Amino acid sequence: MTNTTSRLDGGAPPIRDLSLHDVKASLVEGWGDFRVHPGYGLFFGGIYMIGGLLILGFLTRIGSPWMIIPLAIGFPLLGPFVAVGLYEVSRRRRMGEPVTRKGVLTQVFHQRERQLGWMAFVVMFIFWIWIYQVRLLFALFLGFKSFSGWGRFSEIVLSTPEGWGFLGVGTLVGAFLATVLFSTTVIALPMLAEREVDFVTAMITSITTVAKNPLPMLGFGLVAGSATLLALLPAFAGLLLVLPVLGHATWHLYRRATSPA
Repeated sequence: MTNTTSRLDGGAPPIRDLSLHDVKASLVEGWGDFRVHPGYGLFFGGIYMIGGLLILGFLTRIGSPWMIIPLAIGFPLLGPFVAVGLYEVSRRRRMGEPVTRKGVLTQVFHQRERQLGWMAFVVMFIFWIWIYQVRLLFALFLGFKSFSGWGRFSEIVLSTPEGWGFLGVGTLVGAFLATVLFSTTVIALPMLAEREVDFVTAMITSITTVAKNPLPMLGFGLVAGSATLLALLPAFAGLLLVLPVLGHATWHLYRRATSPA
């Protein structure tokens, strides 16, 4: 480690073989970080929750409340700078360093000068592809349908062949994009927060980790995705708990994947 910032220098670290036990242990450790330092988790999770409510309010105002589904699914993926705060809390706790507001927030703002900013563009690009394909599929399958509100939209989607096609194709395309985004970021984001490496190296390392450990990484992705979707239901309030725990857990999974056995 180097000076007070404790950043690691060098290229990509070696990748370990992971198991489902590593995934479970990472989630347990993530919960432990949140339980010991809940204030940070509630703060960063609250940013997501407020953002989601603002998006919902805007879509309701312009008469497109149904768009909250694709936006809500993708919205939590747009916070790499916020996630850095959670990674920093986990890193400091693991290294036995004091967890202070100044230290954590300094690392969040410091990322503007580092490679994590480029990863934000990558995430944003994939997110906009996700939104674009939703609009495209909507036009292809439901372009000639009309509905005045959420109830009418749900009725058309769930009870017509066009709606079933929209849901089926949209689910397949969404699953593919989610897999791409997950594979390129799950290890890359915490790696860039800790190490002085370029974002391309971090992305390659992340993809290599997923390819080398498909079952445990897929398991972690399914847990994260399912928990996030459930957290959206009670007016985004579940994000106050789910996203911090997953953020902490992601850092621990990264460390298990890149630390010596």
